[in-house]
Amino acid sequence: MLLVMDVGNTEIVLGLFEGKEQVVDWKIATDQNKTPDEYGIIIQALLRSHAQRQRGVRRGSVDLSPESDAPVMFASKLTIEAIILSSVVPTLTNIFTTMSRTFFGLDPMVVGPGIRTGLSIVFENPKEVGADRVVNAVAAVKLYGAPVIVVDFGTATTFCAINEKREYLGGVIFPGLEIAAEALFLRASKLPRVGLEPPSRVIGKNTVNSIQSGLIYGYTDLVDGLIRRISTEMRCEPGVIATGGLSGIIAPYSRQIKLTNPVLTLEGLRIIYELNAPDR
Repeated sequence: MLLVMDVGNTEIVLGLFEGKEQVVDWKIATDQNKTPDEYGIIIQALLRSHAQRQRGVRRGSVDLSPESDAPVMFASKLTIEAIILSSVVPTLTNIFTTMSRTFFGLDPMVVGPGIRTGLSIVFENPKEVGADRVVNAVAAVKLYGAPVIVVDFGTATTFCAINEKREYLGGVIFPGLEIAAEALFLRASKLPRVGLEPPSRVIGKNTVNSIQSGLIYGYTDLVDGLIRRISTEMRCEPGVIATGGLSGIIAPYSRQIKLTNPVLTLEGLRIIYELNAPDR
């Protein structure tokens, strides 16, 4: 099986694939102070828990110890054969590489310069493009076709534009929804911290609803406006795919987002692994 790992600024998303089928995925909080051993123990526990839930797997029968031979087998028919990693946190790239070697006996494939993607990166400095953005673009083109815009709602909200020639044109980056909400609370002393829940009306009748309206509906219109501007520059009507942990909050109210895929990044990692696997 293939273990895919996407290391972001706020959370780390993990997934298991058996061939092209995603078996399971998890999210854990990003912590740059954790060691390779700590992350390894967490991931082993997640794998063990998954194995124990599988039909016919006896509780307590799983060996995920660092001393066991690689590739790691955590059930009679489930074996970690390869790992691919994308990361936007340089210190954690090294930590997860070390963890993979120590706990799984495998060198991870790391998304970066030299990795085949099937895209042309038309950017002033291609090395500046975040690994997660490239991975999302690869998945969107492969699964849904081009031209396409990918909107990733994470710590930052990012837009990636890919034309019909499969050229990654560039995009937009601005503060994520949670950052915007927290900044408002921290910088405006009389405004309370609120949950990211849409009010029933745009015109708020109290302070909480007014803030929620601005955050949800205002942010949605900001997203829709940028999609229209990007589409105009692309001179086409691209598909628009949303992903990321906060996509489910904004996408339902957007007039421009056509589809939401919360595991787009994991799919992209699988696709990139298949493009670069040693036996291909």
